[in-house]
Amino acid sequence: MKDKSPELDQACINSIRFLSIDAVQKANSGHPGLPMGAAPMAYALWTRFLKHNPANPQWWDRDRFLLSAGHGSMLLYSLLYLTGYDLPLSEIEQFRQWKTRTPGHPERGVTPGVEITTGPLGQGFANGVGMAIAEAHLAARFNRPGCDIVNHYTYAIVSDGDLMEGVSAEAASLAGHLGLGKLIYLYDDNRISLAGSTNLIFDEDRAKRFEAYGWHTVKVDDGNNLELIDGAIRAAQTENKRPSLILVRTHIGYGSPRKQDSFESHGSPLGSDEVKATKQNLGWPLDPPFYVPNEALSHFRRAVDLGKEAGSAWSAKFTEYSRQYPDLAREFQMVMKGELPRDWINALPSFPADGKGMATRVSSGKILNAIAQQIPELIGGSADLNPSTHTVIKNGGDFENPDVAPDDVQGSTGGGWGYSGRNLHFGVREHAMGAIANGIAAHGGVIPYTATFFVFSDYMRPPIRLAALMGLGVIFVFTHDSIAVGEDGPTHEPVEHLAALRAIPGLIVIRPSDANETAMAWRVAIETRDRPVVLVFTRQDVPTLDRNHYASAEGLRRGAYILLDAPGKKPDLILVATGSEVGLIAAAQQKLAEQGINARIVSMPSWELFDAQPQEYRDEVLPPGIRARLAIEAGVAQGWHKYVGDAGDVIALNRFGESAPYKVIFEKLGYTVDNIVVRAKAVIGK
Repeated sequence: MKDKSPELDQACINSIRFLSIDAVQKANSGHPGLPMGAAPMAYALWTRFLKHNPANPQWWDRDRFLLSAGHGSMLLYSLLYLTGYDLPLSEIEQFRQWKTRTPGHPERGVTPGVEITTGPLGQGFANGVGMAIAEAHLAARFNRPGCDIVNHYTYAIVSDGDLMEGVSAEAASLAGHLGLGKLIYLYDDNRISLAGSTNLIFDEDRAKRFEAYGWHTVKVDDGNNLELIDGAIRAAQTENKRPSLILVRTHIGYGSPRKQDSFESHGSPLGSDEVKATKQNLGWPLDPPFYVPNEALSHFRRAVDLGKEAGSAWSAKFTEYSRQYPDLAREFQMVMKGELPRDWINALPSFPADGKGMATRVSSGKILNAIAQQIPELIGGSADLNPSTHTVIKNGGDFENPDVAPDDVQGSTGGGWGYSGRNLHFGVREHAMGAIANGIAAHGGVIPYTATFFVFSDYMRPPIRLAALMGLGVIFVFTHDSIAVGEDGPTHEPVEHLAALRAIPGLIVIRPSDANETAMAWRVAIETRDRPVVLVFTRQDVPTLDRNHYASAEGLRRGAYILLDAPGKKPDLILVATGSEVGLIAAAQQKLAEQGINARIVSMPSWELFDAQPQEYRDEVLPPGIRARLAIEAGVAQGWHKYVGDAGDVIALNRFGESAPYKVIFEKLGYTVDNIVVRAKAVIGK
């Protein structure tokens, strides 16, 4: 076989197919159909277009590739092995087994070359939009004439299921609006889903749908024709004003005599007899399994040298860039490494004691704008709620399509218009907002934040969970945090949401009590780059505590801390609260003291941060010998008994809220100083 011959191309494509078939068959689990049908377009993309460096998977200016249809993971693993990533054949042979680098769906941080954790359909689609946003923003910020140090594409293979999911519709609409021309998706249009033909449920004209979103579309009628696929990708690269969707007509389970074009090849092994029949049908050796012709492997492994050449060329370009723009070069290296500016914490404001205080959403906005001046890589926005969530970076500019004039657009945040803007306008698209932020964080060089009302965290739970699974440093801001939303009523009053988010492993949830705790919460969020952080803020004003009287808000960084003890006396009980309820227990302590009861006040804004502290510190805050404990939180009680124990009690909500002024709701539902005093006395038996 000669280099670049049709025979070599076919051997390479079939290597992908049969590595996938054999791995799924050995595991007796997996999805062989997609790799079998999509192998030609994946081969064309990876060997003719994709700019990557197998020896340095984290090279900054690489193209990003996402397999949004993560169930077809063996397609990606085959490509990674064949092109020379640190993924040996032994890992392919252990597909879907304990602690291998080839899990059932691609996982970021587990497999070299995997950019994002995919599997829940539609998430990868939206993640790619975030990656394209990050590329466009960094290019606008750092590139200079003749020195385009940020210049790469985001590619993905997406499936019918991806396009059915609502999150992809949200993300596609925004991507088209923003004109993200370096976003190119290949759609595996095999017209089969797990349960049968897509004609059962999905017969719309997908091309016209995406054209209506503002995408460039092109159809490839034969998914086995490499030249048609090649031409379509080149056309997509030429169209740099719109994202592109290439609709490739493929055949799921291609080559299988009995299961091609059948849902039977979607999510189950072919079976030993059908594996044999497929190999015979495509002229492939029956043995050994996991066979790859030497000529095919050598052709794929050219990616190693080509990747090194591309990396070296970029390094030379960056050396010249550093000579011409030394300050920008240092800044670029710093942000891509995730390093924060020196002394940035000095920008954190402090707030004087104030009995009326301010809503923590308001103090958050002041803090955000203070630190944004020191950390230019901090960008973000809300789901059409900027005036309510206070998440605008003033004079930060709007991240918008630079080819669209802003003259008739209301709501500009000042500071310019274009891809250099730091204010992202997500629209009423919470699900996509979270997934796009994950893509931005995974790309690197940018710290993303999102914002919406806390009750709508339900719409964002899938990307929040995936951010925790991947260890992405996304900041999720939620305001209007409790029944104190008031008149909007129970549809907008979160009660179970703190418990729901606290249940996600790896996620840090912080509900600060006042303006100074809010500043510390933002510090934790900025400094935590290996985990997502949820910041939960009030709608209503809360008092700013007198920190000459109460302990420093620095204690928030440890999750919980002693706000105040009765001087020189052992506490009779411990009052614990989060958020706006901390002000209530502070007032209740004084009333209890008047009755001869000594109460310790503990602010516990973050369970996760507190649980990570040494046992000695946790026992210092919540001494095991003091069993009389009362926790107060305007949410469900779930989880609190871990801290109050069997002898303690919780003032909580195990019901939905009401529509009324928030002070009325608090009074009717027991969130008053007087009720806290009554319940505290009951705990200690008085």
